[in-house]
Amino acid sequence: MRQPGPWHDQALIPLKQGVGAAWNTANVTEGSSVAIFGLGAVGLAVAEGARLRGAAKIIGVDINPDKFAKGREMGIMEFINPKECTKPVNEVIKEMTGGGVDYSFECAGNLDILREAFVSTRDGWGMTIVLGIHPSPRLLPLHPMELFDGRRITGCVFGGFKGKSQLPAIVDKCLTGEIRLNLDGFITHELPFAEINKAFQLLEEGKSLRCLLHL
Repeated sequence: MRQPGPWHDQALIPLKQGVGAAWNTANVTEGSSVAIFGLGAVGLAVAEGARLRGAAKIIGVDINPDKFAKGREMGIMEFINPKECTKPVNEVIKEMTGGGVDYSFECAGNLDILREAFVSTRDGWGMTIVLGIHPSPRLLPLHPMELFDGRRITGCVFGGFKGKSQLPAIVDKCLTGEIRLNLDGFITHELPFAEINKAFQLLEEGKSLRCLLHL
Protein backbone atom coordinates (compact mmCIF):
# COMPACT_ATOMS: atom_id res chain seq x y z
CA MET A 1 0.00 0.00 0.00
CA ARG A 2 1.30 3.43 -0.91
CA GLN A 3 -0.78 5.16 1.77
CA PRO A 4 -2.24 4.06 5.10
CA GLY A 5 -5.81 5.11 4.33
CA PRO A 6 -8.70 5.51 6.79
CA TRP A 7 -8.94 3.02 9.63
CA HIS A 8 -12.49 2.18 8.55
CA ASP A 9 -11.26 1.00 5.16
CA GLN A 10 -8.25 -0.87 6.50
CA ALA A 11 -10.51 -2.80 8.87
CA LEU A 12 -12.41 -4.13 5.87
CA ILE A 13 -9.46 -5.64 4.01
CA PRO A 14 -10.63 -9.18 5.00
CA LEU A 15 -13.69 -8.64 2.79
CA LYS A 16 -11.39 -9.51 -0.11
CA GLN A 17 -12.58 -13.09 0.44
CA GLY A 18 -16.05 -12.31 -0.90
CA VAL A 19 -15.09 -9.81 -3.57
CA GLY A 20 -12.25 -12.02 -4.77
CA ALA A 21 -14.53 -15.05 -4.93
CA ALA A 22 -16.66 -13.17 -7.46
CA TRP A 23 -13.73 -11.69 -9.39
CA ASN A 24 -11.07 -14.40 -9.31
CA THR A 25 -12.54 -17.78 -8.40
CA ALA A 26 -15.85 -17.50 -10.25
CA ASN A 27 -14.80 -14.77 -12.68
CA VAL A 28 -18.39 -13.49 -12.80
CA THR A 29 -19.18 -12.17 -16.26
CA GLU A 30 -21.34 -9.26 -17.35
CA GLY A 31 -24.99 -10.20 -17.79
CA SER A 32 -24.72 -13.38 -15.72
CA SER A 33 -26.90 -14.58 -12.83
CA VAL A 34 -25.73 -15.09 -9.25
CA ALA A 35 -27.23 -16.60 -6.09
CA ILE A 36 -25.67 -15.92 -2.69
CA PHE A 37 -26.55 -18.20 0.23
CA GLY A 38 -25.90 -16.40 3.51
CA LEU A 39 -25.95 -12.61 3.69
CA GLY A 40 -23.34 -11.90 6.31
CA ALA A 41 -20.33 -9.72 5.56
CA VAL A 42 -18.74 -12.26 3.22
CA GLY A 43 -21.96 -12.86 1.29
CA LEU A 44 -22.55 -9.14 0.87
CA ALA A 45 -18.95 -8.72 -0.27
CA VAL A 46 -19.69 -11.32 -2.95
CA ALA A 47 -22.67 -9.19 -3.99
CA GLU A 48 -20.44 -6.13 -4.27
CA GLY A 49 -18.00 -8.04 -6.44
CA ALA A 50 -20.77 -9.41 -8.67
CA ARG A 51 -22.36 -5.97 -8.99
CA LEU A 52 -19.10 -4.40 -10.10
CA ARG A 53 -18.67 -7.19 -12.66
CA GLY A 54 -22.05 -6.35 -14.18
CA ALA A 55 -24.13 -9.35 -13.11
CA ALA A 56 -27.66 -8.96 -14.47
CA LYS A 57 -29.40 -10.83 -11.64
CA ILE A 58 -28.19 -11.19 -8.06
CA ILE A 59 -30.34 -13.25 -5.71
CA GLY A 60 -29.79 -13.26 -1.95
CA VAL A 61 -30.87 -16.18 0.25
CA ASP A 62 -31.11 -15.85 4.03
CA ILE A 63 -33.51 -16.77 6.84
CA ASN A 64 -33.09 -13.31 8.42
CA PRO A 65 -35.15 -10.75 6.47
CA ASP A 66 -33.52 -7.92 8.44
CA LYS A 67 -30.48 -8.40 6.20
CA PHE A 68 -32.37 -7.67 2.99
CA ALA A 69 -32.22 -3.86 3.23
CA LYS A 70 -28.43 -3.93 3.52
CA GLY A 71 -28.35 -6.46 0.70
CA ARG A 72 -30.13 -4.01 -1.60
CA GLU A 73 -27.44 -1.43 -0.85
CA MET A 74 -24.84 -3.95 -2.04
CA GLY A 75 -26.58 -4.68 -5.33
CA ILE A 76 -28.78 -7.69 -4.52
CA MET A 77 -31.93 -7.45 -6.61
CA GLU A 78 -34.16 -10.26 -5.34
CA PHE A 79 -34.38 -12.13 -2.06
CA ILE A 80 -35.50 -15.54 -0.85
CA ASN A 81 -36.33 -16.40 2.75
CA PRO A 82 -36.27 -20.22 2.93
CA LYS A 83 -38.68 -20.10 5.87
CA GLU A 84 -41.33 -18.64 3.57
CA CYS A 85 -40.83 -21.14 0.74
CA THR A 86 -43.26 -23.99 0.11
CA LYS A 87 -40.71 -25.80 -2.06
CA PRO A 88 -36.92 -26.28 -2.03
CA VAL A 89 -34.94 -23.09 -2.60
CA ASN A 90 -33.23 -24.55 -5.65
CA GLU A 91 -36.61 -25.00 -7.33
CA VAL A 92 -37.55 -21.40 -6.54
CA ILE A 93 -34.28 -20.16 -8.04
CA LYS A 94 -34.73 -22.26 -11.17
CA GLU A 95 -38.19 -20.75 -11.66
CA MET A 96 -36.81 -17.24 -11.16
CA THR A 97 -33.97 -17.75 -13.64
CA GLY A 98 -35.38 -20.16 -16.18
CA GLY A 99 -33.18 -23.09 -15.26
CA GLY A 100 -30.70 -22.01 -12.59
CA VAL A 101 -28.03 -19.42 -11.94
CA ASP A 102 -24.63 -19.25 -13.58
CA TYR A 103 -22.87 -18.90 -10.22
CA SER A 104 -23.84 -19.73 -6.64
CA PHE A 105 -21.88 -18.82 -3.54
CA GLU A 106 -22.28 -20.73 -0.27
CA CYS A 107 -21.39 -18.37 2.58
CA ALA A 108 -23.25 -19.97 5.48
CA GLY A 109 -21.08 -22.93 6.50
CA ASN A 110 -23.94 -25.42 6.32
CA LEU A 111 -23.80 -28.61 4.25
CA ASP A 112 -27.53 -28.70 3.56
CA ILE A 113 -27.32 -25.14 2.26
CA LEU A 114 -24.26 -26.08 0.22
CA ARG A 115 -26.28 -28.76 -1.54
CA GLU A 116 -29.06 -26.28 -2.29
CA ALA A 117 -26.48 -23.87 -3.70
CA PHE A 118 -25.01 -26.59 -5.92
CA VAL A 119 -28.31 -27.78 -7.41
CA SER A 120 -29.43 -24.17 -7.90
CA THR A 121 -26.89 -23.71 -10.69
CA ARG A 122 -27.56 -24.27 -14.35
CA ASP A 123 -26.85 -27.58 -16.07
CA GLY A 124 -23.85 -27.47 -18.38
CA TRP A 125 -21.79 -24.70 -16.83
CA GLY A 126 -23.07 -23.72 -13.38
CA MET A 127 -20.37 -23.08 -10.79
CA THR A 128 -20.66 -23.22 -6.99
CA ILE A 129 -18.06 -21.48 -4.84
CA VAL A 130 -17.71 -22.54 -1.20
CA LEU A 131 -16.78 -19.75 1.22
CA GLY A 132 -18.49 -20.84 4.44
CA ILE A 133 -16.51 -22.54 7.20
CA HIS A 134 -17.89 -26.05 7.81
CA PRO A 135 -17.22 -27.33 11.36
CA SER A 136 -19.37 -30.43 10.90
CA PRO A 137 -17.61 -33.80 10.30
CA ARG A 138 -20.26 -34.64 7.69
CA LEU A 139 -19.02 -35.14 4.15
CA LEU A 140 -20.09 -33.29 1.02
CA PRO A 141 -23.69 -34.32 0.23
CA LEU A 142 -23.14 -34.86 -3.49
CA HIS A 143 -23.12 -37.94 -5.69
CA PRO A 144 -20.25 -38.06 -8.22
CA MET A 145 -22.70 -38.61 -11.08
CA GLU A 146 -24.24 -35.19 -10.38
CA LEU A 147 -21.05 -33.63 -11.70
CA PHE A 148 -21.78 -35.14 -15.11
CA ASP A 149 -24.53 -32.53 -15.51
CA GLY A 150 -21.70 -30.10 -16.18
CA ARG A 151 -21.87 -28.29 -12.87
CA ARG A 152 -18.68 -27.47 -10.98
CA ILE A 153 -17.89 -26.86 -7.33
CA THR A 154 -14.76 -25.29 -5.86
CA GLY A 155 -13.50 -23.59 -2.74
CA CYS A 156 -12.06 -20.10 -2.36
CA VAL A 157 -9.14 -19.10 -0.14
CA PHE A 158 -8.27 -15.43 0.49
CA GLY A 159 -10.46 -14.44 -2.43
CA GLY A 160 -8.00 -15.94 -4.89
CA PHE A 161 -5.70 -12.94 -4.44
CA LYS A 162 -1.95 -13.37 -4.17
CA GLY A 163 -1.23 -11.60 -0.92
CA LYS A 164 2.17 -10.18 -1.85
CA SER A 165 1.84 -9.36 -5.54
CA GLN A 166 -1.86 -8.55 -6.02
CA LEU A 167 -3.53 -7.51 -2.78
CA PRO A 168 -1.62 -4.24 -2.17
CA ALA A 169 -2.56 -2.96 -5.63
CA ILE A 170 -6.23 -3.83 -5.07
CA VAL A 171 -6.24 -2.03 -1.72
CA ASP A 172 -4.64 1.05 -3.30
CA LYS A 173 -7.29 1.13 -6.03
CA CYS A 174 -10.05 0.93 -3.43
CA LEU A 175 -8.55 3.76 -1.38
CA THR A 176 -8.09 6.00 -4.42
CA GLY A 177 -11.60 5.30 -5.74
CA GLU A 178 -10.48 3.55 -8.91
CA ILE A 179 -12.42 0.52 -7.67
CA ARG A 180 -15.66 1.74 -6.12
CA LEU A 181 -16.56 -0.76 -3.43
CA ASN A 182 -19.26 0.27 -0.97
CA LEU A 183 -16.94 -0.15 2.00
CA ASP A 184 -18.82 2.22 4.32
CA GLY A 185 -21.88 -0.02 4.21
CA PHE A 186 -20.04 -2.84 5.97
CA ILE A 187 -19.25 -0.91 9.17
CA THR A 188 -22.57 -1.15 11.01
CA HIS A 189 -21.37 -0.39 14.55
CA GLU A 190 -18.55 1.40 16.36
CA LEU A 191 -17.90 0.68 20.03
CA PRO A 192 -15.17 1.24 22.62
CA PHE A 193 -12.91 -1.78 23.08
CA ALA A 194 -14.31 -2.27 26.59
CA GLU A 195 -17.61 -3.32 24.96
CA ILE A 196 -16.07 -6.10 22.86
CA ASN A 197 -18.51 -8.64 24.32
CA LYS A 198 -21.40 -6.54 23.06
CA ALA A 199 -19.77 -6.49 19.62
CA PHE A 200 -19.66 -10.30 19.54
CA GLN A 201 -23.27 -10.46 20.73
CA LEU A 202 -24.40 -8.18 17.90
CA LEU A 203 -22.54 -10.39 15.44
CA GLU A 204 -24.05 -13.61 16.79
CA GLU A 205 -27.56 -12.11 16.67
CA GLY A 206 -27.11 -11.13 13.03
CA LYS A 207 -27.41 -7.42 13.83
CA SER A 208 -23.88 -6.46 12.83
CA LEU A 209 -21.69 -6.95 9.77
CA ARG A 210 -18.46 -5.42 11.01
CA CYS A 211 -17.99 -3.59 14.31
CA LEU A 212 -15.06 -1.19 14.63
CA LEU A 213 -13.60 -1.19 18.15
CA HIS A 214 -11.84 1.94 19.38
CA LEU A 215 -8.97 1.65 21.86
